[in-house]
This record gives sequence, structure tokens and C-alpha cells, in this order.
Amino acid sequence: MSTIKPEQLSDEIMKGLEEYKDLSTDAMKESVEKVAKKVKKDIQSAAPALTGRYKKSWKVTKTDENNERLVMTVHAGRYQLTHLLEHGHAKRGGGRVRAIPHIAPAEEEGVKELEDDIKEALEKGGGS
Repeated sequence: MSTIKPEQLSDEIMKGLEEYKDLSTDAMKESVEKVAKKVKKDIQSAAPALTGRYKKSWKVTKTDENNERLVMTVHAGRYQLTHLLEHGHAKRGGGRVRAIPHIAPAEEEGVKELEDDIKEALEKGGGS
């Protein structure tokens, strides 16, 4: 443990806060990547697999990243089907095709897991 002069106190506090910010940002980015991959797997496992092409088309893409944030997007390559399968749709000759909810449950679980991961990382001191 070192001693500091009173006039150096604010500099030391700022250094400590910067270090904590960097550690917590790294932990947050790791959590976002991990949870995005898990959400993709959850969607794929619950997605309908008539031919398998829709199920296999799900991807995780890094949409935006800078030194303070990371945005990951989980999306289907066959995006035209997502709304129809998730919410159901009308048939041509009448009637409806039943909904197969597979995106919303994975998203809700992912949000909970991300919150828990980030809280846990911050409680550990920012590192994972």
C-alpha cells in the first residue's frame, strides 16, 4: 500500500474509476457475445425444421463496437419467414397456420441471462 498526498487524491480516484470502467466494459462485451451465441442456439433448437434451411440460416453478427459498447444482432438469413412462423399467418384458401414461437422465448431468456452475467461480473470487480 502506498501513500499519496492530498493534492493527488482526485487523480488516484479518477485512475481507479477508469480502471473499473475498462474492466466492467470488457466483462459486459464478453457477456454480450456469449449470450448472443446462446440465443442463436436456443432459436435454432426451437425453430421449425421442415427442410432445415430456415433453422440453419440463423447467424450472430457484430453490428457495432467501440471502446464502450458492443451490439450483436441475432438474425435469420431467411428473414422473410421469421414473422410468419413466429406469429402464424392466414392460408391462401382460408384458415390459419399456427404460430411457432421460437424467437421471443429465446430473447426473453437471453435478456435475463445477460443481466445476471453483467451483475455477477460487476460484483466480482469488473473482471470475468
